[in-house]
Amino acid sequence: MESIYSNLPDDHTTEHFFDLIRTENVRIERIVSHGQNSPESGWYDQDEHEWVIVLEGAGTIQFEDGREITLDKGDYINIPAHARHRVSWTEPDKMTLWLAVFYR
Repeated sequence: MESIYSNLPDDHTTEHFFDLIRTENVRIERIVSHGQNSPESGWYDQDEHEWVIVLEGAGTIQFEDGREITLDKGDYINIPAHARHRVSWTEPDKMTLWLAVFYR
């Protein structure tokens, strides 16, 4: 047995991505942020759908069409494949812990 809260990174200068499970049809990823956001020029445009929940902290997802959605602890969203998006904000003074499920 493992915990989503185990082995959290001490380095807060970069965002950390860790695959918990990876198969042909699904990938479950833990993401740890400390004030990071996506590069201004970088939009995610994924071939798979993404269901994401915030387990700790908060973050804002911006969509190419201008919508912005802030997720607080416990909030989740499903992002359809090829919905161009980016993370525009995460809490700077506290960890934001995301759990993302990518599926086809």
